[in-house]
Amino acid sequence: MRRIDFFIFFGVVFSVLTLIHFYIVRKGLSALPAVPEIRWAFGVVIAFVALSFIAGRMLERISISWFSSLLVWVGSFWFGAMVYLLLILLAWDGLHLVLSLVPGGAVKMLDLVSLPRWALPAGLAGIVAMLMILGYVNAMHPHVKELTIRIPKAGSGVSSLKVVMASDIHLGTIISHSRLKRIVDAVNSLEPDVILLPGDILDEDLGPVVRHNLGELLKTLRAKYGVYGATGNHEYIGGVEAACRYLQEHGIRMLRDSAITLPMGVTVVGREDRSIGQFSGKSRKSLAEIMKTVDPASPVILMDHQPAGLGEAAQAGIDLQISGHTHHGQLWPFNYIAQAVYECSWGYYQKGNTQYYVSCGVGTWGPPMRTGHRPEIVLMTLSFEPDPGVQ
Repeated sequence: MRRIDFFIFFGVVFSVLTLIHFYIVRKGLSALPAVPEIRWAFGVVIAFVALSFIAGRMLERISISWFSSLLVWVGSFWFGAMVYLLLILLAWDGLHLVLSLVPGGAVKMLDLVSLPRWALPAGLAGIVAMLMILGYVNAMHPHVKELTIRIPKAGSGVSSLKVVMASDIHLGTIISHSRLKRIVDAVNSLEPDVILLPGDILDEDLGPVVRHNLGELLKTLRAKYGVYGATGNHEYIGGVEAACRYLQEHGIRMLRDSAITLPMGVTVVGREDRSIGQFSGKSRKSLAEIMKTVDPASPVILMDHQPAGLGEAAQAGIDLQISGHTHHGQLWPFNYIAQAVYECSWGYYQKGNTQYYVSCGVGTWGPPMRTGHRPEIVLMTLSFEPDPGVQ
């Protein structure tokens, strides 16, 4: 990423987070007893959790330890808590405003605030804690989404192909050995013909992945025709060459603006992530250029991490594009933002003769929580028949 772009991005994010924390601290102090020790302790706790994620990431670049991991975990959970604290506080202030404008509303508001001083912050903390626990438990239990997709082309000697897709695993400090083991076991239990990992296999830093030897678990993924991956923006954030080298060494064939034809005549294409320009100054190949090496009569599956510019796949004659990246917002209500930003932020979609599946992902980024939907491993049975569609 160009230095000026980095500073602009960091400046905007830092400013927004500062304003959010100022608002939360201000509301918190107004609800706490006027006891200096309590207010001082509250400020220290907020400062610690607010800075812990950044501090943990910085420490990981120097030396990975239990303390750096603890900071990352604390900071990650805090991001989730911060979202819901902000939403609840805004809703409370909104209610206060509405009641102040309604005849008799001031009396109703006085009834609410006449509760013991500790009741409101305690109730707020309880609600946020419950959301965090439920979101964490939900994130730990991905389900298998099953689809049958008909492709109007003939495979070579086969009528169907069982494809398992797992996007956005985000391996690192948060998603480590035990969670990856559950994902690998779930994928292998489906007995896939081919496994496709369309980007963000790793989180930002390769260090925790190496330290926990997660590559040995990746090597246990089993599919008749192999395991293939494409780059995502997080491979680029952490250093794409080292990331791809590590994944290749541990059983995942990375397709980087390239294609491979499987023994049954199905072609798998993998594109470089759209963020390539930000981090390397290079450009990825056009899909039309990549498709010059592909037999147009063969069924073609495209891995493109970010589901942007879907029309390009339709123009190039791709039969099925699979993507991830969006997490479908990961935390409610961000799913509505994802829906507004992307033509398809989650699920099955069709444009022209090209079919798409955008996964909400199996892992998490930032808060180890999911609210509003479950993480998923996608089992697609491709049926090579003349009538395209999905069941």
